[in-house]
Amino acid sequence: MRLEAITWDRLGELLAERLLDMRPADGGSWPRVAFDGAPAAHPGDLAERVAQALRVRGRPSLVVGTEGFLRPASLRLEHGRRDVESYYSGWFDTAALWREVFGPLEPGGDGRVLPDLWDPATDRATRSPYVQLQPGGILLLHGPLLLRHWFPFDLTVHLLLSPAALSRRTSETDHWTLPAFDRYADETDPAATADVLVRADDPRRPAWNG
Repeated sequence: MRLEAITWDRLGELLAERLLDMRPADGGSWPRVAFDGAPAAHPGDLAERVAQALRVRGRPSLVVGTEGFLRPASLRLEHGRRDVESYYSGWFDTAALWREVFGPLEPGGDGRVLPDLWDPATDRATRSPYVQLQPGGILLLHGPLLLRHWFPFDLTVHLLLSPAALSRRTSETDHWTLPAFDRYADETDPAATADVLVRADDPRRPAWNG
């Protein structure tokens, strides 16, 4: 696969342009986009760039991060603070994401999305208010390991880090999560299955397959 060098700002603009004409595959009113990548790749930063580019173009969007849908610590850390299987399969509340984020954006939904549910710092519910996403508004969901679930995305963007770059850019305290991303690459192969691939080994010089 050939990748072309690009700037982050230009990438955000081109993705926004692509989204302007997007219609949900299920016939609903709200396109849903994944920005998938390890925390070290900062997929949320790209999601925010796209949101800004959409805003300039008059298209509403809502950025949601999966870190706001962590499960309570009593469940998330049941097998210890560094259990790879728990991180891979049980850290994020996928049921809540279906209920509070994807459900309202299904055909016939009301568009009222909960932007976050759980604060990992306080280990309490955030009590954030619902956000009304108008018809035509675009969900920009970012987080790790997104493509291993059957979420109904209309476009998927994967930020790829080589194993060496992932290890280098992940803090030492989080190195225990690295086997989860090896497993994700083996089982899901997001680099091959995503609609858009962004190589982010050098944070100053991304490349993509657009």
